[in-house]
Amino acid sequence: MTVCDRYAVIGNPVAHSKSPFIHARFAAQTDEAIEYGHRLAPVDGFVASVREFIEAGGRGLNVTVPFKLDAHAFAHRLSPRAAAAGAVNTLRFDADSVFGDNTDGFGLVRDIEVNLGVSLKGARILLLGAGGAARGVVLPMLDRAPHTLTIVNRTADKAEALVGQFAQAALEADCRLSGGNARAIEAGAYDVIVNATAGSLDASLPECDDRAFGSGTLAYDMMYGAHPTVFMEHASKLGARGVDGLGMLVEQAAESFYVWRGVRPDGAPVLAELRKLLAAPAAA
Repeated sequence: MTVCDRYAVIGNPVAHSKSPFIHARFAAQTDEAIEYGHRLAPVDGFVASVREFIEAGGRGLNVTVPFKLDAHAFAHRLSPRAAAAGAVNTLRFDADSVFGDNTDGFGLVRDIEVNLGVSLKGARILLLGAGGAARGVVLPMLDRAPHTLTIVNRTADKAEALVGQFAQAALEADCRLSGGNARAIEAGAYDVIVNATAGSLDASLPECDDRAFGSGTLAYDMMYGAHPTVFMEHASKLGARGVDGLGMLVEQAAESFYVWRGVRPDGAPVLAELRKLLAAPAAA
């Protein structure tokens, strides 16, 4: 009888998570013996829930809202990208320590470059939002050596703080990094616009100059659903190519799987299957 290593996604709420579906497909694809489930933790009980999981033989966790900062504090060691993001979405339980990583930015970059076929090298990128979601993707985007990265947020000082935090990384990438409120948006259409705000959850648009969108612009919303988000629809009306963040979800999961197992699954077929499931009408 094969003994399976245990993994899970921890959050509150967590029942809606697609992670068990995704990782089951990855395990089948790679012949890795794992089992993967949901783990609902009390909002004030993250550490106790994780310790209980470890004591029961758990090998790793994906971490979702609202525990990414708790996971950052819980880890003994951090990857450079987790340290830069200030948040952890992947925990690996080693024999003598807890390793924390953040695969969100990697997932975004891989989805854009591999699945969507848009190179970030030399690109003009506009990042909308300066919260945790935005902070987690700045370093992986800078690693691709874009020409320009402009960070825009309703509260300008939050965007300016990110510019300061990543100034050295931008210098090393030979990328011009700037930010502020919507007035910081430069003239001309951007190659890639990433919506890292939560606006699509309540069907609101982030502040952005319509002239930033062009026929060659990839407008990427980190949110996803069965239907196009309001940001995607707005971008499409302006002639841009609007896409959602489902591919980011799959690719960040693939990177987590690699962190745990040392094997990199192929996200594309799992993304295609998940896309079909989301598009299918609900069962009567």
